Amino acid sequence: MLPRPRKRFGQHFLTDRHYLARIVAAIEPAPGQHMVEIGPGSGLMTGELAPRLDCLHVVEIDRDLAAGLRVRFDPAKVVVHEADVLEFDFSELPAPLRVVGNLPYNVSSPILFRMAGIADRVSDCVFMLQKEVVDRMVAEPDSADYGRLSVMLQYRFAMALAFNVPPGAFTPPPKVDSAVVRMKPLPAERLRARDEERFAGIVAAAFGQRRKTLRNATRALVPVEAFIHAGIDPARRGETLSVAEFAALSDASS
Repeated sequence: MLPRPRKRFGQHFLTDRHYLARIVAAIEPAPGQHMVEIGPGSGLMTGELAPRLDCLHVVEIDRDLAAGLRVRFDPAKVVVHEADVLEFDFSELPAPLRVVGNLPYNVSSPILFRMAGIADRVSDCVFMLQKEVVDRMVAEPDSADYGRLSVMLQYRFAMALAFNVPPGAFTPPPKVDSAVVRMKPLPAERLRARDEERFAGIVAAAFGQRRKTLRNATRALVPVEAFIHAGIDPARRGETLSVAEFAALSDASS
């Protein structure tokens, strides 16, 4: 019997077996992999992943769902962590770590930023979340969907849309379409800003008021001469800059 979804946790349980199989195929679980599932909920995907792995860790915030998972699965095969994923210590788990799950819609962006923070311990992530969020994640510069989330994630990951999932695949059906995305951390020789805190601040400021020019939006962080050194017109707007250009502007202003 499917548990009752709780609105405060943004719960929508994937119940369509066709899409469940497609997601598991996209994940490609195999023995020897270290995997953690975020928000296992009713355990349908857990039940497909666990037999293919030596051990699966799951992080579930809902106390009742966590208790149900402990009853349903062999603790030697599925280790249940009853915790908020935003506070969970991923360093407790073996690396490199594969992170998968149907992310709660109400906290998907904070979870994605959390993944960026632990990317050094991650081999890849395969997530299902709102399609509009995935569109922002993979957006190109100078497009309507391109924003802070795009830049900060693309700075750390290579990302690709796998496929879309309709509302009818869930119980209860959400009011929006969903999509599955794969995130793979960029290699050690990736582009890096000299001061990543400054980089993040400039990106946030640039998209804080999208209609403002870069000069006005980042006035408190970027001196005029930095635009000259970076070769960037201060009259441009944030959504026109590539990740590399944001890094160059950050470096020129530090």
